[in-house]
Amino acid sequence: MLSSDALSDKFPLVTPARRNRILHIALPIIGGMMSQNVLNLVDTAMVGAIGPAALAAVGIAGFVNFMAAAAIMGLATGVQAMTARRIGEGRKDESAVPLNGGLFLALLIGAALTVVAFVSAPFVFPMINGDPVVVADAVPYFQARCLAIVAVGMNFSFRGYFTGVSLSQLYLRTLLVMHACNVVLNYLLIFGKFGFPELGAEGAGIGTALSTGIGTAIYFGLAWRWARPNGFFHRVPRRDTMVSMMRLSVPSAIQQFLFAAGMTALFWIIGQVGTQETAASNVLVNLFLVALLPGLGLGMAAMTLVSEALGRKDPEDARQWAYDVLKITCVALGLLGLPAVVVPEVILSGFIHDPQVLALAVSPLRFLGAIMVVEAAGLVFMNALYGAGAARAVMVTSVATQWGLGLPLAWLVGPYLGMGLFAVWLAFSAYRFVMTAIVAVLWARGGWMSIKI
Repeated sequence: MLSSDALSDKFPLVTPARRNRILHIALPIIGGMMSQNVLNLVDTAMVGAIGPAALAAVGIAGFVNFMAAAAIMGLATGVQAMTARRIGEGRKDESAVPLNGGLFLALLIGAALTVVAFVSAPFVFPMINGDPVVVADAVPYFQARCLAIVAVGMNFSFRGYFTGVSLSQLYLRTLLVMHACNVVLNYLLIFGKFGFPELGAEGAGIGTALSTGIGTAIYFGLAWRWARPNGFFHRVPRRDTMVSMMRLSVPSAIQQFLFAAGMTALFWIIGQVGTQETAASNVLVNLFLVALLPGLGLGMAAMTLVSEALGRKDPEDARQWAYDVLKITCVALGLLGLPAVVVPEVILSGFIHDPQVLALAVSPLRFLGAIMVVEAAGLVFMNALYGAGAARAVMVTSVATQWGLGLPLAWLVGPYLGMGLFAVWLAFSAYRFVMTAIVAVLWARGGWMSIKI
């Protein structure tokens, strides 16, 4: 039996200095993400008051919108990894050059995506869900959200920069203002208060799009103040910078696009089971994403710290940063998952008002709460690999496991075998276990140490 000293040597605790460094980066990101997803839950609760069809429509359209915007959301990974690497190399005066490149790509790619997504919406949604009432709400909501795709790409680029230079508190402040605007605008436009038109689900889409644009304007003002000495709107990215940006961002964009496409496919699969199951899954996904936010924020801290350490040519320190972040993340997500295991009905009752829909969601939520520690490991190792420049390996692992394992199993137990909503979630989640195991092995092997960005 190991003594306490032996256990401390085998599993050393995170030192206070390293813990504080991790939390200094991660906490503002977590706060910002929490505000964003709590806002999504507020939107869900508002739309849920209209009825199950509107709730299902917003859930489906939200993931299709995420899929449409994913091609530029991946820019955050490239901007953050390259910014942190420049800081580690002692080239702070060039750290905003990747941001310039990210903003240019967000404008160029985002404008094209907006046109394609807006025009194709009336033809795409009937193929995703066969309920015409759901489609009637989903299309205008999605089209409104499409108008903010360029702003979404720019906002993610700004997030990557501010996280890369350890100024994530600016990201938090911006999101708090942006989401406060969203709550007010959604309330006015969904329910038609104070003389505004009552637009229902479409009003939620318009409110979100407007608040996203407000956030972009704030980010430009902050960057003008904080990033000008580092090359913001002053230095044109060189060819090698843009090549590195694309090499990091494209795999991330593909991974996020296919992840969102996979979630859209999951909603299609669940839609074959029933509209009530789709409505329940919308709430489940939003709750699950809120619970994952500390892991995402801590994972982004790992990305910055790993990239900085590699910029200093200290790969062993980079390795240790990932393991230190992992320890904190496992504790945080384990504690957050506990209420979902113990009192799922209490959590769900604030968002689902139909007793039949509520009953469908209880077992899946309990299961999702139980696997939070596995999610913690996956998020940390994926982001650490992104920080090291191993974006392609992460993309291949995520896409292969989701599309090759998770979705086929979900279809098999759902529409084909008719085993119900809980079986669909159980089967789909299998890929997350496999993906986590693979990225953990990739990190342990250390092939990422020699990648240059």
